[in-house]
Amino acid sequence: MSSKIAAVAARLLRSGITKALPAGGRAVAVSTVTKGSAASSAIAHFSSKSQKAGDSWLRAAGAIFLPAAVLLSQTPTLEAAELERTFIAIKPDGVQRGLISEIIHRFERKGYKLVAIKLLIPSKEFAETHYDDLRGRPFFNGLCDFLSSGPVVAMVWEGQGVIKYGRKLIGATSPHNSEPGTIRGDLAISVGRNIIHGSDGPETAKAEIALWFKPEELVNYTSNAEKWLYEPSK
Repeated sequence: MSSKIAAVAARLLRSGITKALPAGGRAVAVSTVTKGSAASSAIAHFSSKSQKAGDSWLRAAGAIFLPAAVLLSQTPTLEAAELERTFIAIKPDGVQRGLISEIIHRFERKGYKLVAIKLLIPSKEFAETHYDDLRGRPFFNGLCDFLSSGPVVAMVWEGQGVIKYGRKLIGATSPHNSEPGTIRGDLAISVGRNIIHGSDGPETAKAEIALWFKPEELVNYTSNAEKWLYEPSK
């Protein structure tokens, strides 16, 4: 925060606006640039010089520096909690049923940020790699056949707690066990046609994102909505 206040003060000094101040006032302005770290610091500098410099320049200097210092000291910053990323895929049944926008809308409405998306038809070999942890299960071959049977929308979503809560948005594996309000609870009936996949943990998310996306396909940006989603740090 001190660097922000210093930058504001420095710009004002360079602009020449402080030349109207008496010598004492300009010295305090310079002191604010080099030492000030918050509104309280600026106030302390001005107050300590008030007796020598007089009220007139104090009011002028205060009008220039104090509002900027107070404003910057109150600027909210996001919590330090790390933003997670998770892999979400709309399976061929979800694509064919026209549920792409519905599913994206639910993640966006929650407040999560889309950082990667593409439409592709996975090969059978690619599907086998994706479901490698289920290799040996009696349903493994059927899963891979289905995932490679048509277009899949692959996505990466970002946000605080997105891995765990993304699974809650999706619902239980079996739509019959999914709560109303979840994607599967509202939009699916059969476990073999449960329309969506989501990473089940941090390590899985990392591996699935790396499998489906190249690093350059992931977009890093700050959403304007983030200041309304996350509490400012203390």
